[in-house]
Amino acid sequence: MSSEKLSKVLRSYVSDLKDRNVSKGDEMIITDIIRAKGNKGPRYFIEGNGKKEFLKMNSNSYLGLSLRDDMIKAEEDASRKFGVGPGAVRFISGTYNIHSILEKKLADFHNKEAGMIFSSAYVTSMSVIVPLTTKETIIVSDELNHNCIINGMKITRPAGKAVYKHNDMQDLETKIKESIGKAKRLLVITDGIFSMRGDNAPLDEIVEICNKYDSEFEEGIISVVDDSHGVGAFGKTGRGTEEYTKAKVDILIGTLGKAFGVNGGYVVSADAILKYFRETSPMYIYSNPITVSEAAAASKAIDIIESPEGLKILEHLRKLTVKFRQGLKDAGYETLDGEHPVVPLMVRDTQLTSDIVAFLTENGIIATGLNYPVVPKGSEEIRFQIAGDHTESDIDYALDVLRKFKK
Repeated sequence: MSSEKLSKVLRSYVSDLKDRNVSKGDEMIITDIIRAKGNKGPRYFIEGNGKKEFLKMNSNSYLGLSLRDDMIKAEEDASRKFGVGPGAVRFISGTYNIHSILEKKLADFHNKEAGMIFSSAYVTSMSVIVPLTTKETIIVSDELNHNCIINGMKITRPAGKAVYKHNDMQDLETKIKESIGKAKRLLVITDGIFSMRGDNAPLDEIVEICNKYDSEFEEGIISVVDDSHGVGAFGKTGRGTEEYTKAKVDILIGTLGKAFGVNGGYVVSADAILKYFRETSPMYIYSNPITVSEAAAASKAIDIIESPEGLKILEHLRKLTVKFRQGLKDAGYETLDGEHPVVPLMVRDTQLTSDIVAFLTENGIIATGLNYPVVPKGSEEIRFQIAGDHTESDIDYALDVLRKFKK
């Protein structure tokens, strides 16, 4: 059979990845959870590790909402009323009132005219970039943008593409000036929070530069930010990088699967732009939406974030983030300055990264080691992610384990 020939080639490819120590390997499988109790946050059981408890420090669920009883109840109530799946794509009969309510809430949350939900944030980014890109468009992108932006650019056929040095506003301005006269429309695209490093894009400066040269393009310069790691976890009230930098971009992409603790992606922008996406984004038109129950849980998450309790969770998250980042420095480790709960421990060596991750695992801590090609050579790191359901005791324990490794 021809598949046998293909299987041989693919086995060889995967084997080569393992030999070069760049494969992702087998997936960790979580089998059970112990809810937060006393001075301990949630603990997880991992397949193959018996009754050993693990502290999870690599979760995108920044506010720790996914285990809350009120979130679970919102999802269960919607499932009982509407079932577990939407049963169709949006434009046929897959749109339920809870989907529309969530889209309105997201728009209001970000002070935009309209909102639109997708099956994931990855899909959202690609579904924004592709319809916006014509043969008379130039795309300008930060060099450290997420893979979804990179792949969105790859499948487009614009008049040109340019990549500016990470957060280098002078280089961005140069790339824009070089594009004048070569296209009608220009897209400037950036992550809000760069997920490997935890640093943020200077959206205020980016918007200022876009406005400066907007008149040079017949269809203008459109600022696009994917703030999936920022929304809900960054800024005083959780509005993300826009709030932190006091800026307003044209198009904002977010996720329901990180700080909101659920699943799915979304975009908020001007009403005319989103009506265009509903007619032209193939991954929206031909894919089922998130379930009604997921939409109900996400809607509940927004209610929590906007409440006094939500502000307390955000304050707690910031406090723990400062404590952990300073603790790394005091223990003699290198990290990057910032206020986002992604706290990278910069190792800059593949084998040492693996050794530290193994030591953490032995001591019941789950953390993510990032090696080449996920990050450039020399930028190997361990990405820690602080969450709202962590406790001060959890942070103390993690720092103590890291100090022990030093010895």
